[in-house]
Amino acid sequence: MTAAELCAEGSHVDSIGKNDSTGLPNLEERKLREIEHSRQRRTVLQGYERHSDTDPEEEAAGLPNLNRDEEAFKRHFSNMKFYSIATSSEKFYQDWLRRRCPGAKALDYCCGNGENGVFAARCGADTIGIDISPEGVENARANAIREGVEQNCRFEVMDGEATTFPDDTFDVIVEYGALHHLDYEKAMAELRRIMKPDGEMICIEALRHNPFIHLYRKLTPHLRTEWEVQHILTVNHLKRAEQFFGEVHVRFFHLAVLAAVPFRKMRIFKPLRAMLEAVDNAILTSPFIGKYAWIMVFTLRKPRKPAPVATEG
Repeated sequence: MTAAELCAEGSHVDSIGKNDSTGLPNLEERKLREIEHSRQRRTVLQGYERHSDTDPEEEAAGLPNLNRDEEAFKRHFSNMKFYSIATSSEKFYQDWLRRRCPGAKALDYCCGNGENGVFAARCGADTIGIDISPEGVENARANAIREGVEQNCRFEVMDGEATTFPDDTFDVIVEYGALHHLDYEKAMAELRRIMKPDGEMICIEALRHNPFIHLYRKLTPHLRTEWEVQHILTVNHLKRAEQFFGEVHVRFFHLAVLAAVPFRKMRIFKPLRAMLEAVDNAILTSPFIGKYAWIMVFTLRKPRKPAPVATEG
């Protein structure tokens, strides 16, 4: 089944009980709040937000055309400056995708503006991205066209906790910063269902353990929903993932290098970032220290498929 066929199947929703803004069945209040929060952000910036406030040489191409409201950007994206130091985690997961995407059927799970789906398509995957936000999906489609991959990269509005994909659909799944927006167990169960038995998934998620980072989240409530703040992942979520997947592997990123953020527009930034990344490479191999990092990247393999239900007769 191609991405286009998956889109057609995923877009079919019973018309009874649809939510007016998404076309999905009636949604829980927490999901409606997430959609509204996403709408505020997606109507400001079309995409490539992680490359929107960094060293000028590393900013997204055509950024002025993607940013629709400079003043609103300053309010709703003031945390994007921290992604200026996220080059090592970006390289890690993109290298992972490069090795796995050629010829694969890939899913950009809870795709936001679709940057990871576009990247997977550029790496040779037949890609579909899903998100509960109509504005995000609209932006993602525009970004696919902008990058020239619309023939093998589609996006659809869909609930990540209850997708309409058949069992065992995807070879590769990528997720970036979405699990803490979801009911974790429901998401894991759904991902296990739609991943092929020999499929793989990579997740890039912020961590909760660092008290200073988490204090910043609490002091900037306009940047995220209450649900999001309360459900930032911990290392305990890795153990919970083992209920659904036979192999779970993690790496930790970005602790000392956060000190380089204020220098992101200065000439000293790149050498300072490189020096502090070397410090992180030395200290974050320890799980005890690693859990205080900003981001963890973990991979999931060998989905633990439920045993078939026996039928009488």
